Amino acid sequence: MSEYHIEDNPHKGNKGLTRAFRAAVNSWNGLIYAYKEESAFRQELALGLILIPLAIFLPVSPIEKILLISSVVLVLIVELLNSSVEAAIDRISFEVHDLSKRAKDFGSAAVMLALLLCFMTWAVIVWNHYLQ
Repeated sequence: MSEYHIEDNPHKGNKGLTRAFRAAVNSWNGLIYAYKEESAFRQELALGLILIPLAIFLPVSPIEKILLISSVVLVLIVELLNSSVEAAIDRISFEVHDLSKRAKDFGSAAVMLALLLCFMTWAVIVWNHYLQ
């Protein structure tokens, strides 16, 4: 078995501004792929496009605004991670396998928990300000 050396990795040669620029391009491409290929991401993004401006304009404290917005952004982050797990599993094989299903189910559960956290954050803050 051979040892890993960072010099052998063709993806680790970029440094400084070149690395930052390429990372930004890759990040943008990831968002585009997610939008084009993942209906769950599009649905959660649509929700975010409603909830984030609402959070900005709600008359709540700055900390509550941050909590409202970050709970929505967290859903998008977890969805992107879930999609990356699914893509990696599909890259390995489309064959049905218990470990592949388990990995995809873990990712799905993570999204569900992020959505639950988002819902609870919004519910508590809205309840405390408007429904008591």
